[in-house]
Amino acid sequence: MNQDKTAFNPYELKYLQLLSASYPDTRSASTEIINLQAILNLPKGTEFFLSDIHGEYEAFTHMLKSASGVIRHKVNDIFGNTLVTEERNALITLIYYPEEKLNIIKASGRNLEEWYEITLRRLIRVCREVSSKYTRSKVRKALPKDFAYIIEELLHEQGTQDKEQYYNQIIKTIMSTGCGDDFIIAVCNLIQKLAVDRLHILGDIFDRGPGPELIMDALMDYNVVDFQWGNHDMLWIGAAAGSDACIANVLRIALSYYNLDTLKEGYGIDLMPLVTFAMDTYQDDPCTLFLPKIKSEEPLDEREYLLTAKMHKAMAIIQFKLEAAVIKRSFPEEMADRLLLDKIDLGTGTITLNGKAYALKDTHFPTLMAEDPYALTRQEWEVVQKLRTSFLKSERLQKHIRFLLAKGNMYKVYNSNLLFHGCILLEEDGSFKKYRVEDQILSGKAYIDALENLVVRTYFDKTDIQEKQPGLDIMWYLWAGPGSPLFGKSKMATFERYFIEDKETHEEHKNPYYKYRDDEDTCKRILEEFGLDPENSRIINGHVPVASKKGENPVKANGKLLVIDGGMSKAYQSRTGTAGYTLIYNSHGLLLVAHEPFESRKKAIEEDKDIVSSTTVIEKVVERKKVSDTYTGTKIKDEIAYLELLLKAYRKGIIKEH
Repeated sequence: MNQDKTAFNPYELKYLQLLSASYPDTRSASTEIINLQAILNLPKGTEFFLSDIHGEYEAFTHMLKSASGVIRHKVNDIFGNTLVTEERNALITLIYYPEEKLNIIKASGRNLEEWYEITLRRLIRVCREVSSKYTRSKVRKALPKDFAYIIEELLHEQGTQDKEQYYNQIIKTIMSTGCGDDFIIAVCNLIQKLAVDRLHILGDIFDRGPGPELIMDALMDYNVVDFQWGNHDMLWIGAAAGSDACIANVLRIALSYYNLDTLKEGYGIDLMPLVTFAMDTYQDDPCTLFLPKIKSEEPLDEREYLLTAKMHKAMAIIQFKLEAAVIKRSFPEEMADRLLLDKIDLGTGTITLNGKAYALKDTHFPTLMAEDPYALTRQEWEVVQKLRTSFLKSERLQKHIRFLLAKGNMYKVYNSNLLFHGCILLEEDGSFKKYRVEDQILSGKAYIDALENLVVRTYFDKTDIQEKQPGLDIMWYLWAGPGSPLFGKSKMATFERYFIEDKETHEEHKNPYYKYRDDEDTCKRILEEFGLDPENSRIINGHVPVASKKGENPVKANGKLLVIDGGMSKAYQSRTGTAGYTLIYNSHGLLLVAHEPFESRKKAIEEDKDIVSSTTVIEKVVERKKVSDTYTGTKIKDEIAYLELLLKAYRKGIIKEH
């Protein structure tokens, strides 16, 4: 054997020897090179960007099923000249909600045999279109197990006379064997799966809306997804890790929005200790300021509603005490202005902030002790301990958080886009603001990387809660701290909004980033900081809703930055005037989609009502983008380069074929 191994360095040689186990000879290596080179010339897959879902399960699932209009566009392209609008809408709804729509069709009394045959053929045409940009291998992996062979045959129908009877018989047999419903459901789900190649979630899955646990279940079943954590996600990560301050915030927000089902049924959190404490402590207090927000049309259980208000107030006071402990322990100088309970004068019913006295809207604080208003009472401490145990032992919650950590980051660089939820912290002059993390002074990318590392280490640290307390405190800080890139404001004025009428105390000053993100040069500096070409890259951002009704534009800095939080959460829609923005990045370019509020799943199914959307073309490429132009393409090119080295090693006899 030729011993001339100088053609490769030791690391290359080691890797090539490992690679030879998968490609044991020149033929297998050559075949894979041919396959990979072919993939590079396929059209770029469709990326779908969503942000700030906030528990709105119905709106989210409709967005996911429709891919923000991708499927509607495909159906209209295929059948725009052959089907009337009502027929196309019915087909689109069937693709989104096959089980429910089938029940309506079967109850309609129409000729089902004819409908099944026509519909099956139409669905196969749509499926063929959405699968056309993928390799057969990739499509095959996505096929439902029970119908994989049949669907693959129909997708690759050649239209020749020789096989026409063969394909006709497949469709007739699907119906005659009673498999029509299952087959239609399988094809519709496959269309949904193939319509989008990768899903990006730019933060804030949790809080406000009623179904974050259902959203997480749906995302765990999705083909390819990544997350850029938001401050609400970080709050739940901290709660799952055992941070008492995070747990208190999670509970207070859930009680505020009357989302008890998420806590009890969704995650199995035992609320009885809090119920008992709230009833005993606030039994004669109407807790008017703490009546939860009601959006549901379902009949209200008045007794539970009033009890929730007492629980809400009890949890808010506990939260302020727990947060004070975090501030005193970890952020005594930076967040001293958030220590408010000792500024209360119960005698006058006022609180003094910055030398000015403000009247309190509620002065009943039975658990504030004069000698130390920040100390938890024995009963409050018992509630906190029991709630912490409940969060730590919730299997479904822990599974969801592990998935969020495994698939998520503080930011992501992908296909020349920089994705993050909140902001890049800047000074007033536009320079990167410096902060201390574990004895290091950092800014920009390095600061965010250090925070992410600390979060992941803390969650998976199985030592005693006290030993990992600094990391837990950082998780809370990322929720509401002035140096949090997920939050980006001077303070979270929760106490002021509850207890002080004067709105000047409610102001939460945004980091200078929100002023500079309209500046193209600043956006280019941020892109450079994260290793991107500033001329050919963009920032995609969530977190702060775009006030469209006030004329705010989601496209900023000459197109260098796009904001896609338009207000999917119903709590925002009166302020924003829209129900959110989504982004589609396909082989033809970049599309920003603005959505009207989603009425209901029921109306979508029964009346074929889709979300009303308008699309703005941000970028339209002259030459269609290919896989070779993407992040995936870069990885494939690296694979090809190593396979070519392996071929060279085989041909020189440096590695023996086997």
